Amino acid sequence: MSDPTPVIDDLREEAEALDALVAGLAPGEWRLATPAPGWTVAHQIAHLAWTDRSALLAVTDEAGFQALVEQALAAPDSFVDDGAEQGARRTPEELLAAWRQGRDALDAALRKAPAGARFPWYGPPMAATSMATARLMETWAHGLDIADALGVTVAPTARLRHIARLGVRTRDFAFLTHGLTPPAEEFRVELTGPGDGRTWAYGPDDAEQQVTGPALDFCLLVTQRAHRADLALTATGSDADRWLDIAQAFAGPPGAGRGPGERTP
Repeated sequence: MSDPTPVIDDLREEAEALDALVAGLAPGEWRLATPAPGWTVAHQIAHLAWTDRSALLAVTDEAGFQALVEQALAAPDSFVDDGAEQGARRTPEELLAAWRQGRDALDAALRKAPAGARFPWYGPPMAATSMATARLMETWAHGLDIADALGVTVAPTARLRHIARLGVRTRDFAFLTHGLTPPAEEFRVELTGPGDGRTWAYGPDDAEQQVTGPALDFCLLVTQRAHRADLALTATGSDADRWLDIAQAFAGPPGAGRGPGERTP
């Protein structure tokens, strides 16, 4: 049973880094368009605040979370966009305050979660470590959308190791969500971490199917923030090659992702 504290700490740091990016924005900058169609900077922060609240309910109020699931089932095509739109109507000051309050409450709830507890989600139930990892992944990915809108380059950090691990663990989900049978054998994934250049390795050394490349590129791929053609990832084996075309670390149906040339690391 893994200790969730390190990933909860990194989730807090990731959110604080994004907070520092948006806290001083002028009102007009909150209305800048981001790569997500129809979403401004305000929509991106509103979505993070909304999802943090959903996660908080999952951890602390199962009945309240189930009500959200029922709303999602009633409007599967608009549920996420509706939540972002509602939050984006707030003033920047109100939106920032709500996001900060929600993520602080989630941080406290995850730290108090009983060891071994699992919480409902829109996909399979998750432990505190997995919940924090998913929130970190979303915070980073939506933070990149905001950075792109602002013309800012975000330096990769060692916090990407959590997203990389999630990307590897969701391999079978990516196949299933595309109506494909997951490969029976494990893959070998070897990624070069940012900064110190250490290798982050997953899976057996002798696996026939392999993926190698920069950790940043792999994280961009599994969050669908860059097209495979723009990334320095190499696949060995037909199954690994197929995976790089469909990989996604987030819940829900297959995303459209970015087209070639729309974003490079």
